[in-house]
Amino acid sequence: MRGTRAGDRLLHLYTWLIIIWLSSPIAVMILFGFNDKRSKSNTSWQGFTLRWYAELFDISDLTVALRNSLVIAVVSTVITVVIGTMLGLALGRHRFRAKGVTNFLVFAAISTPELVMGASLLSLFVSGNVPRDSLTIIVSHVLFSLSFVVVTVRARVVTLDPALEEAARDLGATAWGTFRQVTLPSILPGVLAGAMLSFALSIDDYVVTSFVNGSTVTFPLWIVGAVKTGIPPQVNVMGTLIFCIGVLIAIANAVAARRRT
Repeated sequence: MRGTRAGDRLLHLYTWLIIIWLSSPIAVMILFGFNDKRSKSNTSWQGFTLRWYAELFDISDLTVALRNSLVIAVVSTVITVVIGTMLGLALGRHRFRAKGVTNFLVFAAISTPELVMGASLLSLFVSGNVPRDSLTIIVSHVLFSLSFVVVTVRARVVTLDPALEEAARDLGATAWGTFRQVTLPSILPGVLAGAMLSFALSIDDYVVTSFVNGSTVTFPLWIVGAVKTGIPPQVNVMGTLIFCIGVLIAIANAVAARRRT
């Protein structure tokens, strides 16, 4: 009995150490968003201030980079969710000749290193004389995040009861009406999870984006470029706000899931 209690305590301690270790970079980011720095570097604590929240958009290049990232992330997420939902439904519900090949390609895209994907996309755009800009970034983000949405939606689809859709059709519902009133609400948690994952993958991507961005600068690219001269506190503030929004969305999703159950 004592051995079991000691083992449980060690397990709890180990769990808390892992949580602290994973949370420490986020905590440092939030903390240094309040740092009253007096030099170019923002690596040592010099006092508390709310100044950087008031001057959040004073650096025009940084503001443009953040706006680019948000626009690209939203557009690529919408495209990815639409295509990924349809493909996830097809893989989870229907049988067709290329299903095995499609499944293989989906998981191959997930396991492909970003360096390889970025280099291959760059070769594709260069060989096709496609100018690299925001559009090529969006196309690239759709390609590498599509598989994650497909897998998430497919996992939800395979748990559905086909009898519900059959009952809706027997009661006179059209194919679109059955999808809108029965299928979509049932798979909506998977669709939302895929959308959140796609948005997160897009907004913080650096490797693939650095290959296909051309002259377009995104938030991660701007941060890497600013390392040589010193990262301003506004970066920490923007990162803190993005993190808080993500936490609020996750909490709202969890609350909505509990209410549905």
